[in-house]
Amino acid sequence: MRSFEVSERRACRVVGQHRSVPRHDAIEDQAERRLVSEMRHHARRNPRFGYRRVGILLREEGWRVNDKRLHRLWRREDLRVSKRRRNRRRVGSSENGIVRRRAEHPNHVWTYDFMYDRTADGRRIKILAVVDEFTRECLALEFERRSGALDVVEVLRELFMVRGAPTFVRSDNGGEFAADAMRAWLDRVGSSTLFIAPGAPWENAYIESFNGKLRDELLDNELFDTLAEAKHLGERWRLHYNHRRPHSSIGYMTPAAFAAAQGVVTSVTSGASDAFRTSPPRTSGAGITASTRSGGEASSPRRDQGGRGPSPLEPPPPQKGIGQADDARRLAGSWSCTMNQLS
Repeated sequence: MRSFEVSERRACRVVGQHRSVPRHDAIEDQAERRLVSEMRHHARRNPRFGYRRVGILLREEGWRVNDKRLHRLWRREDLRVSKRRRNRRRVGSSENGIVRRRAEHPNHVWTYDFMYDRTADGRRIKILAVVDEFTRECLALEFERRSGALDVVEVLRELFMVRGAPTFVRSDNGGEFAADAMRAWLDRVGSSTLFIAPGAPWENAYIESFNGKLRDELLDNELFDTLAEAKHLGERWRLHYNHRRPHSSIGYMTPAAFAAAQGVVTSVTSGASDAFRTSPPRTSGAGITASTRSGGEASSPRRDQGGRGPSPLEPPPPQKGIGQADDARRLAGSWSCTMNQLS
């Protein structure tokens, strides 16, 4: 506020105000003082009541006051209802970060996280990404409107049936990951959880790095009109990431080629898959069970709703009787041909 060294007479003339106004001393209304006192009394006794409920109590006592006046006094006295803070479950520690618990081989440590985007109509998209920290493969990239702990369990169940259970699964302290259902299921199938310290995303740097690439290369460059379009483009980008995009941290190999060099295969025996089954296998509208994706994950039947068969982007199933290394090289070669045709 700026101040000017002028007389009171001149200042009142400029603003068009009578000279008696700045000299007037406000007379405090005794009735209003008692009203404020009663209002404060009820606010202390009922700390979760707002001015409307306090107004009802005052009118029951005989006060003639409307909500508009009460709201003015409520704000003048700086009365407010404090928001309750949810006590979130904090189970992580720095002992579970990438420095002290580093992945040493494929399927040793997986990591997952959620990202968010919106379709053109403003509706939210929740994106679940699952990454193998050793091979850098993106095992799953799920686009849904909403996704809870049970949905994450279903995605992991399909991945475990194809790739087997990892030794550890690293994540932040999000409600979907720290839920009792999620932790109990992981314990039942033999995987241990690694929760990082709260507010320390650098301790889960592999998934944070992947999220940055996903945001920079896909989400910031595409405008999704529908959820179906987001799913299609997301799956196409995931295949490109795994099979065509060189990764600097693994000697500029693609994650799929690096995984093949490690002898990673995408098939397991039926006996192994039964160990992870928590419900009967889901089928698409045409009665086809979930097919195998590249990078070792099973495609979500949600993509095949409406009677559509498996996507043409999906790899052929591995042949029986072929060694692990030969099988991995054959898969990598067939996918390179497929991606060359798509590009």
